[in-house]
Amino acid sequence: MLDPLSAITNAFTSFLFGKVETTRLPVRTSTGQAQAVYLPTAAPGLGDSGVIIGREVYSGKGYIYDPFQLYGQQLPAPHWLVLGESGNGKSALEKTYVLRQLRFRDRQVVVLDAQGEDGVGEWNLIAQQLGITPIRLDPMAALDGGIRLNPLDPSITTTGQLALLRTIIEVAMGRGLDERSGFALKVAHAYVNESVTDRQPVLTDIVEQLRHPEAESAESMNVDIDDVRAWGLDVALVLDRLVDGDLRGMFDGPTTAGIDLDAPLIVFDLSHIDRNSIAMPILMAIVGVWLEHTWIRPDRKKRIFLVEEAWHIINSPFVAQLFQRLLKFGRRLGLSFVAVVHHLSDVVDGAAAKEAAAILKMASTRTIYAQKTDEARATGRVLGLPRWAMEIIPTLTPGIAVWDVNGNVQVVKHLITDAERPLVYTDRAMTEDGVLDRDPAAERAVAERATAAMERYPDEDEVYGTTPRSTPRSTVA
Repeated sequence: MLDPLSAITNAFTSFLFGKVETTRLPVRTSTGQAQAVYLPTAAPGLGDSGVIIGREVYSGKGYIYDPFQLYGQQLPAPHWLVLGESGNGKSALEKTYVLRQLRFRDRQVVVLDAQGEDGVGEWNLIAQQLGITPIRLDPMAALDGGIRLNPLDPSITTTGQLALLRTIIEVAMGRGLDERSGFALKVAHAYVNESVTDRQPVLTDIVEQLRHPEAESAESMNVDIDDVRAWGLDVALVLDRLVDGDLRGMFDGPTTAGIDLDAPLIVFDLSHIDRNSIAMPILMAIVGVWLEHTWIRPDRKKRIFLVEEAWHIINSPFVAQLFQRLLKFGRRLGLSFVAVVHHLSDVVDGAAAKEAAAILKMASTRTIYAQKTDEARATGRVLGLPRWAMEIIPTLTPGIAVWDVNGNVQVVKHLITDAERPLVYTDRAMTEDGVLDRDPAAERAVAERATAAMERYPDEDEVYGTTPRSTPRSTVA
């Protein structure tokens, strides 16, 4: 309470000047408020535990990501989709991410390497550096004692074997099996599993049984033996391709002994297979199911399954169904599935649109590199990106991408160390300008374009009809 003299003084001052002087309160602030004022000092948006990806373009903060650390809190699923046209840095991101993850002792990675140069896959250099021999699936080498994976490996459950056989046939035929063909396959598979006991059953046994079914098989269904033989003929012709056709040698014998499934990195080199042939999705289906039953175990390890050219999986309804199961079980078993695709239109406009949507839904992390304007808009609509992100995707420079981690959307510059550079770039990629080094002017330009785009679309609900997502920070580093 003021003393009488002070009260009289205040009243006189108010009468003369119309105001009373007040005492300024002391300034108080918190760490969070200080970070909001000066963004480069703020903690990483996704936390500070995991692997360093690079730097946020807007604030200059470090960008750290780890699906295993974020799962259950910020991520409903640990799976990741990487999109973008060639030459923008997808491969470099995959490789540095894997190398950095392998620094943790409880990490293990499998890569399906579908690209390559000079007769080897793109991951050959990294495998050599780690002292690992890639598992090279090559029809020509297989004939000379190369690597074999047996779809009827006893480590795969009987149900898994039959599902895999159906998938191989359906992918090759381009349609589902009818009931009669499915019955002939089921009967042949059951007979082979029961009768072959002194060795691993192989595909040749299935083909032989389809061509010459047992009389008991026909009697059990009260049909003629010739009918059962006719029902299984098309199935036998398809499987014959793996036994005596262009894919022979890789899957028509016992699984090669000595494949090290405990190595930190396991690389399946598929670079000798025509990427545009029906053989690629068949190979990926066989490798995927074989790994599901032989590699993934309920232990404390965190596993990463990275698939290049993943549209072969997502765009086939039959292969996609197998991998959907793998992804669902993977969340319980500590598996992060990474799918690398050039264009989203490769998968969402195909025959497996429903299956593709299901797999995309399970990928809570999306990384989008530069795409053409129409493709960027289509990608944004499918993935539910904010309007500002859709607008800047065509303007992104190599090495910079839009990251959407369960709605937390940022623009991130991928950083590569000098030690990593010779391992993560192929000869062709080394000639691409702008990928290796930081270009501050280009980063600033991207940030300014994104900020302007954000300001043009202040209300995402009204303009685009989506739930508002994280907006870019306006501070340009």
